[in-house]
Amino acid sequence: MPSKYQTFDRSRLQIKPLSERQHDLHLDRWMDLDDEPPSYEHEQLAQVADRLHRAKSAGAARVLIMGAHVIRAGVNRHIIDLMERGFIDHVAMNGAGVIHDYELARIGATTESVDRYIRTGEFGLWRETGEINDWVSEAAELSLGLGENVGRRIHVSDFPHRPLSILAAAYRLSIPATIHVGIGYDITHEHPNCNAAAYGASSYRDFLIFTHTLQRLERGCVLSFGSAIMAPEIYLKALSMVRNVASQEGRRIVNFTTAVFDVWPIRGDFHKVLDKSDPGYYFRPHKTILVRTIADGGESFYFEGDHRATLPALRKKLTATAAP
Repeated sequence: MPSKYQTFDRSRLQIKPLSERQHDLHLDRWMDLDDEPPSYEHEQLAQVADRLHRAKSAGAARVLIMGAHVIRAGVNRHIIDLMERGFIDHVAMNGAGVIHDYELARIGATTESVDRYIRTGEFGLWRETGEINDWVSEAAELSLGLGENVGRRIHVSDFPHRPLSILAAAYRLSIPATIHVGIGYDITHEHPNCNAAAYGASSYRDFLIFTHTLQRLERGCVLSFGSAIMAPEIYLKALSMVRNVASQEGRRIVNFTTAVFDVWPIRGDFHKVLDKSDPGYYFRPHKTILVRTIADGGESFYFEGDHRATLPALRKKLTATAAP
C-alpha cells in the first residue's frame, strides 16, 4: 500500500564544492604529540591509566566511545598513538565523527558555520562530503561495517592528510572502528545519494561488532569522551546483550572500569543517581555509565574538562606509567 504522504525531492538540491565553503577549523588546530596541551590535573587519572594497563595485559576490552567534538578538539594524533600502543582496541563514534574525520583527511579542514549557511540553505550540501554516502552503500553491498569501509577507503586514498584519520588508522591496525548513526542527524543525509537502507545495514553491523567487543569487557575499560546520548545508549544495550549470553554460560561481566570525560558539571557524588527533579538526572552518561551498569562490582570515574586538555593528560599518564 503506498504512503499517504509525499516526500521531499532531493534532485532539486544544489550541491556546491567544498572549495566554496568557509571552514571554521584548519590544520593548525590539530596538535602534534609533542605540543604542550592545556593544563589538566586530576588525581584519579593515574588510576584510570592503571586500569587500562591491566586491561591491556589481560587482553580485555579497551573501548573509546567519542562524540564528534573530540575530533574538533584537535587530538587525533593522541588517539591514534593510544591505538598504536594498544591502550585502545575499539573506537566508536557517531556519524558526525565520520564527516570530520573524512574532511580533515581530504582537505585539511572541517566544520562550517551553521549560523552562516543555514540562512542560505547551503548548510551541509557540499559535494565532496557526499562521497561518504557512496562508501556507505558500498559497505552494505560488501557486508562490511560502516566504519570499516570508510577507514579502508581513506587508508588507500591519496588524501594528503590521511595520517590524521582515526578511521584509517583503525583499519591499518585492524582495530574495530564502529559508527553509530541516527538517520537525519548528519549532513550526509541531506544528499541525493544517501541510501538509508545502506546506512541501516552497515551501522547496525557496527553495533553488532561493538557488542562483540563488549564480550571481553570483564576486567576491561570503557572510556566515554563527549557523548551525552550515543555512548550511554549503545553501551547500555550492548552490555545487556553480552550479559544475557554470559548468564546462560554461568559467567558474569561485572568487574570492569568506566570513565566519562565531559564538560558537564556533576553536582555531588557522581557514584549516585540524582533525583528525577534535578535536571542533572537526564545527563545519561552519569546514571548509565557511572552508576547503574557498574553497580555489581565495577568502578567508575568522572573527569570534567575540555577534551583538548583531558585526552592528552590521560595519554601522558598512560605513557609515563609502567605496566603493572
